[in-house]
Amino acid sequence: MTERPAQRVPNRQLAALIAEAGFSNAGLARRVDQLGLEHGLDLRYDKTSVTRWLRGQQPRGTTPALIAEVFTRRLGRRLSAQDLGLDACAPVYAGLEFAATPEEAVDIASGLWRKDSGSHAELRKIAFTPAGLVVPSRDWLIGRADERVGRGADPAAPRVPVQGRTAVPRQRQIDRGPGQRVTGGDIAALRSVGDLFRTLDHAYGGGHARQALVRYLEHEAEPMLRGTYGETTGRRLFSAAADLTRLAGWTSYDIAAHGLAQRYFVQALRLAQAAADRPYGSYVLITMSRQAVYLGHGREAVQLARVAQQGIGSGPPPVVQALLHSAEARGHAVLGEVRASTASLVRAERALGAARPGDDVPHWARFYDEAQLADEFGHCHRDLQQYRASAQHAERSLQLRAPGYARSRLFCRVVLATARLGLGELDQACALGAEAAQQAMEMRSVRAVEYVRDFERRLEPYRDAAAVRTYRDRVAALS
Repeated sequence: MTERPAQRVPNRQLAALIAEAGFSNAGLARRVDQLGLEHGLDLRYDKTSVTRWLRGQQPRGTTPALIAEVFTRRLGRRLSAQDLGLDACAPVYAGLEFAATPEEAVDIASGLWRKDSGSHAELRKIAFTPAGLVVPSRDWLIGRADERVGRGADPAAPRVPVQGRTAVPRQRQIDRGPGQRVTGGDIAALRSVGDLFRTLDHAYGGGHARQALVRYLEHEAEPMLRGTYGETTGRRLFSAAADLTRLAGWTSYDIAAHGLAQRYFVQALRLAQAAADRPYGSYVLITMSRQAVYLGHGREAVQLARVAQQGIGSGPPPVVQALLHSAEARGHAVLGEVRASTASLVRAERALGAARPGDDVPHWARFYDEAQLADEFGHCHRDLQQYRASAQHAERSLQLRAPGYARSRLFCRVVLATARLGLGELDQACALGAEAAQQAMEMRSVRAVEYVRDFERRLEPYRDAAAVRTYRDRVAALS
């Protein structure tokens, strides 16, 4: 890599952080190279490179951001290139910023929508970073709703209570000029589109219409966010935009574009804050927790679920409480923490049992029912290797789950197959696995395929059994 000419002043900030992290020069260089590979970069730094940085040379391109991320992961706190005494540059992890203002939030989110146009293979190269979960969730927890989100002259806009007082918002300059006037009908359209894409996602997988959703955000939602609206309409608009952005992240997650999905989730969280929609922000955090579970980051999953519980405030509906507790249970199960997972499942079960038909349940939590709770139990018991309990709950979920949730039913069928395998019921396990494999072929869902592959890896010790040979023949015939 080409370096800038050496400066005369040694980089004492970098030296202090190297000592704090316990890195050798060679160790730091190796970690920067490894992180670069996650982004498709062939860097080839060595201990001599680090010596030059310590003497004051400045690495070019995205390397300062990569070095900062290495220290962020090691030390558990967010560090920038400037914190290391290095020149600022375009961040490698653009999209993980928790914006300071609603305008900046719109800029970052719309930048993601516009850039999201590559092939699935290219999108999967965007790296997921567990360290990128810390700052946004913290900022959301300690943050408060923006005092004003309206655009354009709106003297009748209601005042927003802030910390027990009434905040009098300053009239701000509209930086791009007034655009279209956003109406209640526009927001209703955003909500309807969200319902449509959710239905497609459940039935056919995230890859089926994901690009159509992203283009809708770019061509319809962004002009609304840059349009003209008062405070009440603006809050509703940001809430609807947060919902669609979270869904774009969810569908990205389903095609295994995990780094891109992470960025969508962070921006959905920020848009929810602009909407003053604290409950929906908690739901975004739960979505992030589920992705962390899937990727094996159990500790981060538990932390996100707890932040969601802490930040939602008092008195959420029982269904929402059940959703929050079961998400925490999944994180504990990935970590093998039997008692903690069981305790969270019990809290979820009690909360759902307290739900009543007349409860005011937010639209995003209405999917959570007895079938979903049984599914959570089945997954947790599978991860804890409690196969008999896992099979019982997975069977119950399949009995209760509506046909429209085809992907969830597939996941649950694989959980049941895994449980049957764990109980030594090889024939039943293979029959269930073959059904799931056939369904996965009919979906555009990388997660569905990976569930089936995980089951097949578990079959490997029994590869010579007749049932496994039959399974393989059936699956081969599908392709």
